[in-house]
Amino acid sequence: MRPDPLPHLAALALAQAEAAQPLATFRALDAALAAAVGHRLCTIQIHYPGGLEAERVHSNHPELYPLGHRKPASTAPRMRELMEHGRPILVRSAAELRDSYADHAGASSLGCGSAMNTPVRWQGCTLGQVNLMHQEGWYTEADLPLVRSFAQFAVPAFLLLARAT
Repeated sequence: MRPDPLPHLAALALAQAEAAQPLATFRALDAALAAAVGHRLCTIQIHYPGGLEAERVHSNHPELYPLGHRKPASTAPRMRELMEHGRPILVRSAAELRDSYADHAGASSLGCGSAMNTPVRWQGCTLGQVNLMHQEGWYTEADLPLVRSFAQFAVPAFLLLARAT
């Protein structure tokens, strides 16, 4: 049973009024998702135009997943579905996590065995994604609508970053 998400959604909405953007929104999104759904690891990536490169713009464990890390966008079929069609990725087991992410060692060291990669979309395009990881079996399809709703609150932060590049 998950807690009532409304107070956390309200806190996230109010964070958008803060001056220190996009940091204030990303921190509030991390905190809201931790409280409403739970996670051990939360990272946020922006996708650059053309979908060829992604950059980590938020991490609750920057020692394992540092900010500013750019990497080529994955060509894995599931990631292409996320980027091109906005379909989230749900990973339920530690074995699937290891098979799905080349950089799984940091997440595994935190006891993560499940993941949810949620697209942030605007006008039919994927601007980036919110990545949550937790213990094995933590996330289910029932979590997707709530996490997607929270993630969409980051649209202004992503648009601000895209404008700055």
